[in-house]
Amino acid sequence: MCGNFHFLRGWQVENGYKRLLKFCLILVSNHFMRRCHFISPRCIYLAATLFLIPFILSSCAEQKIAMRSLKENIHQELSKQEGIFAVAFKDLSTGKELLMNDTVTFHAASTMKTPVLVEVYKQVAEGKFSLSDSLIIKNEFKSIVDGSLFSLDSTDDSETELYKHIGEKRTISFLVYQMIIVSSNFATNLIIELVDAKNVSATMQQLGAKDIHVLRGVEDGKAFARGLNNTITAHGLMTLFEKMAKGKTVNPAASKAMIDILLDQKFNDIIPAELPAAVKVAHKTGFITGVHHDTGIIFLPNGKKYVLVLLSKNLKDEKAAIKAMAHVSKLIYEFVNR
Repeated sequence: MCGNFHFLRGWQVENGYKRLLKFCLILVSNHFMRRCHFISPRCIYLAATLFLIPFILSSCAEQKIAMRSLKENIHQELSKQEGIFAVAFKDLSTGKELLMNDTVTFHAASTMKTPVLVEVYKQVAEGKFSLSDSLIIKNEFKSIVDGSLFSLDSTDDSETELYKHIGEKRTISFLVYQMIIVSSNFATNLIIELVDAKNVSATMQQLGAKDIHVLRGVEDGKAFARGLNNTITAHGLMTLFEKMAKGKTVNPAASKAMIDILLDQKFNDIIPAELPAAVKVAHKTGFITGVHHDTGIIFLPNGKKYVLVLLSKNLKDEKAAIKAMAHVSKLIYEFVNR
């Protein structure tokens, strides 16, 4: 399926322009009042408003044109690829959004590890355990279908060192870090066993990310065969990362700690790939056959920050699709940084 997407939600006038208008009106009113005491303040305010409206409308028109151009460029880039894509972008400074297929459901792959990360910090805040507590490393997990046991294969994992330490202990903080930065499936299953996948989904509901559903850990073959998979939408992940960026996931300290972990991400072939080195990206990727995602918060040197979620499925040429998504990230960066 080529070019299977549409755009929603365009430009909205920023509150900043309203504040600018009010400030300018005050200046103009004060100027005239000092020189023309016989003129009604109401008339001066009206005159100043009429004077400034063309400038405000012109600026808004330019912004609309820029957003429209961005949409067209993204459409052109992704239409070259065979597959289904979703984009959710939100500028946290202005509130501008660009949404494409944002409510379409995708297999979560490893992007579900960010919701698990949030649940860990939530339970730490509730006093259920400490990040310095340790877990025994065991390669034995229960299927959500019937409780039967299964094990992970190190050859199917992006991190293999942990498999050499079965029977030993590792801190929760260490396992969480490995779960995110190198996307360790082994560490993920140990952590999900600790916090319970049902709690992860419940917390996502509480945060307003209602389209994020975490049912299980990784490589539960029986669950996969029955279609019991972790699922996401671009809008759900945008909501989650926006709250994290604003310090509203658990609490400000926990949000910052999670961002610090996400900043150490080792897989950087999509969102950060074509961005300048000075740009920081706190993100989590996810990929399985035909699926490549990247999701996170982008911090610019000038203090601006935005959330970007790029999802894909049914890909035929995965390498080409990854490059296209990386270029989309660059287009959005250029739009924010213009």
